[in-house]
Amino acid sequence: MDLTESTLEVKQGRAKQMMLWFGIASLLMTFAGWTSAYIVSSTREDWLKDFNLPSSFYISTVLLIISSFTYILAKKAMKEGKSSRCTTFLYSTLGLGIAFISFQFIGFSEIVSQGYYFTGPSSSVTTSYIFLIAMVHILHVVAGLISLIVVIYNQSKGKYTPTNLLGLQLGATFWHFLDLLWLYLILFFYFY
Repeated sequence: MDLTESTLEVKQGRAKQMMLWFGIASLLMTFAGWTSAYIVSSTREDWLKDFNLPSSFYISTVLLIISSFTYILAKKAMKEGKSSRCTTFLYSTLGLGIAFISFQFIGFSEIVSQGYYFTGPSSSVTTSYIFLIAMVHILHVVAGLISLIVVIYNQSKGKYTPTNLLGLQLGATFWHFLDLLWLYLILFFYFY
């Protein structure tokens, strides 16, 4: 590889990182808007003051935190040239991400079992916001899982090396963002 190809590769890598950060910034603004609307709506008379989040949401939070650690370990393994260990940690992250989504849906069923639905006569503005915000986060976790599957596929094809981790790093950055976003949301729901 000559210097021109190397420079082009570096520029393309920076462009991909910048695109990811722009996407993250737009997602932050979207969720900031929804949590702001949640705060404004909490002044309504029909707001549920004593609503408790489903226990499954807390379990899913722990699973998502662990999945960030497994992604970190995957990246560390690749930096050390331990490709098979990297793959194992990537698959662990995938499993934990799927488990996160499963526990989110269990949490939704817990809310429904309390008599609150997303819409309709049995809905509450409080739980409707929780359903909406959590579901949109789940959609982004699905996007994170798709990117993780791409990373796993590229890993199986030997695309990553200790010196070429761009795809792995981009996938990890997005995954960690989703983790931090959910931590913010769960703390927001808990304390507000």
